[in-house]
Amino acid sequence: MTTPWSQRFEQGLNPAIHRFNASIGFDIALIEFDLTGSVAQAKMLAHTGIIADAEAQALVAGLEQIRSEWQSGAFQPGIESEDIHYAVERRLVEIVGDVGKKLHTGRSRNDQVGTDLRLWLRFEIDSVVEMLRDFQRILLDLAKENVETLIPGYTHLQRAQPISLAHHLLAYVEMAERDQERLTQLRKRVNISPLGSGALAGTVLPIDRHFSAQLLGFDAVSENSLDSVSDRDYAIEFLNASSLVLVHLSRLSEEVILWASQEFRFVTLTDRCATGSSLMPQKKNPDVPELVRGKSGRVFGHLVGLLTVMKGLPLAYNKDLQEDKEGLFDTVSTVKQCLEAMTILLREGIVFNPERLAGAVNEDYSNATDAADYLVRKGIPFREAYGVIGGIVKHGITTGQLLKEISIADWQTFHPAFEADLYAAIEPATIVAARNSYGGTGFMQVRAALARAEARWQNGAT
Repeated sequence: MTTPWSQRFEQGLNPAIHRFNASIGFDIALIEFDLTGSVAQAKMLAHTGIIADAEAQALVAGLEQIRSEWQSGAFQPGIESEDIHYAVERRLVEIVGDVGKKLHTGRSRNDQVGTDLRLWLRFEIDSVVEMLRDFQRILLDLAKENVETLIPGYTHLQRAQPISLAHHLLAYVEMAERDQERLTQLRKRVNISPLGSGALAGTVLPIDRHFSAQLLGFDAVSENSLDSVSDRDYAIEFLNASSLVLVHLSRLSEEVILWASQEFRFVTLTDRCATGSSLMPQKKNPDVPELVRGKSGRVFGHLVGLLTVMKGLPLAYNKDLQEDKEGLFDTVSTVKQCLEAMTILLREGIVFNPERLAGAVNEDYSNATDAADYLVRKGIPFREAYGVIGGIVKHGITTGQLLKEISIADWQTFHPAFEADLYAAIEPATIVAARNSYGGTGFMQVRAALARAEARWQNGAT
């Protein structure tokens, strides 16, 4: 089998080694970006006088024909092509003849694959950011509907204090905001062109790297040819940012799974996003959040995998770097699937149960801190008030009474400062409304936070 590098060798590759060496099975995902980069390469070669304008026009026409053939399904390169770059070059020569062999002038597969990968990742970052915005949109809409809906707030998975359900949902809006910020910042580092760096040392030909970078929409060109062809920091950063996206989706998934259980019953699963059991007819299973929770592990694995590949590589390019793609491609696919699924789940897969939520915030001792704050407002030091309320909670547990059920006479045996207005002060709605510090769960603060989040979302759309 003849390849562009095989003239140096007397024997062909063992067929098994050829299959082992080939990347066409997965790097075909880069074909559109390889064609786009090659069009810019052809135009740059003509711009600098390295090839004639007519030759560049023939190359561009041939590349666009390959694009049409790919989009129609007529061009389906197989393992004989080794990788997508050779596949395109071989087909180009078939279309335009020997002039097709001039396309690779002044570049190497090393800078070519780096260019393709950056073009592809830039496109996918924009796609993921838009999906994060859709996810935020449904969270914001749900929050607007539930400002005064109460839900138990937890620490250590123990009921801690009642909060606004909107406040809880807005926590995930903030996580998604940070996810977008990370990806947007990363996009700037992705959007740097390595094209023209050659195999590792640049080229003797009078190429114009800035011209091709401008054609491809890059913000700048890379500064060091060695670093250009061996840099995969941007891929690692994307895997890290994606891992955090999945951390956030997985945390929300875990909460939905708990909320949908018979023990919580905070939400009801609709038929749109749940399945049943093959054995137990009464079951309705939260498959979507369980799958999202499970898929987070594969993304984390891809991050660790690429870090492990990179940690021992000397400069410049090494074949190990072929291992950068499958995990990266799978991560993009997984993140997008999970974002889509969770957005659909929130939109049409769960229904909050306000009566159950209202009951939940009235059946525990999560108003204990506010009973202590009641004493603090009467001048009692917090640590002393904390001790008093601890004793009252112990009394309530012993007698089987919630704080609201303990008589005022019993309250006063623990401290004479308690008066009848205590009961209003420890009502869940009063408790939540009173937490009016900036960023807190008080209804006024939540509405203000909603307005700020909505403004950020609208500004991001422009």
